[in-house]
Amino acid sequence: MGNMGVAEDDGPLPGRPGRFFAIANGCRSVASAGLRTLLDLLLPPTCIACGHPTTEEDVLCPACWSATPFLEPPWCARLGRPFAYDLGPGALCPEAIADPPVFDRARAAAAFAGPARDLVHGLKYGDRPAYARAMGRWMARAGAELLAGEFVVVPVPLHRIRLWRRRFNQAALLAKAVAETAEAPLCLTALQRIRSTRQQVGLNADARAENVRGAFQVTAEGRTAVVGRRVVLVDDVYTTGATVSACTLAPRRGGAVGVDVLTFARADGDNPLS
Repeated sequence: MGNMGVAEDDGPLPGRPGRFFAIANGCRSVASAGLRTLLDLLLPPTCIACGHPTTEEDVLCPACWSATPFLEPPWCARLGRPFAYDLGPGALCPEAIADPPVFDRARAAAAFAGPARDLVHGLKYGDRPAYARAMGRWMARAGAELLAGEFVVVPVPLHRIRLWRRRFNQAALLAKAVAETAEAPLCLTALQRIRSTRQQVGLNADARAENVRGAFQVTAEGRTAVVGRRVVLVDDVYTTGATVSACTLAPRRGGAVGVDVLTFARADGDNPLS
């Protein structure tokens, strides 16, 4: 009683089902490798920015890599704006001193220029969600100091109407890629946008801040995810900081111990401070 008619098997001995499945799995692996090779021959991988052939998927060709303005330290400890030379640990840029942000730290992978701008536009407006895999890897590298300790990765949410029109939230795709790269906890539904807002493109700093004021709140699931943890808030581009600043207030009220911001690009990052 208890085996429900299934014969007991001590292992994958010759002639037993275990050996059959082992052989089948081996054949499947060989077939999959052969299929990948065939696809590489028929559809070789290309640069995600310019389309030139590459040796791997989801990468930039050497020319686009050289032209992409990736950001590196030294940078402002709060805003992540690059310095022309090292000012020492904890150095702050004039903007962070004069008008400290409501979030704790911001980091970005690249300046919003050249191929980096093309990738953002392709992801956001060009229906290229696959770009997020590579962009998220670079973001995880740039934000390594944020992705440590007790934290959770959270994307800036879209309003349900805009999500329906666009079919995907680019910030959620980037957050997922960052979390996978860093092997980090992720909560895609921690925040919700409770009212529809105008697009921020074309608005000045004051109009951007007013546009998103009070637009975000923590969900029930999000409250459980953020309480007692730092939140790493993910978006595609940091411009004036209005959107991520509005988002920061919600998890703080929900019990988060801190909020950091990680974006793929900074709109002012191509001008190092001297």
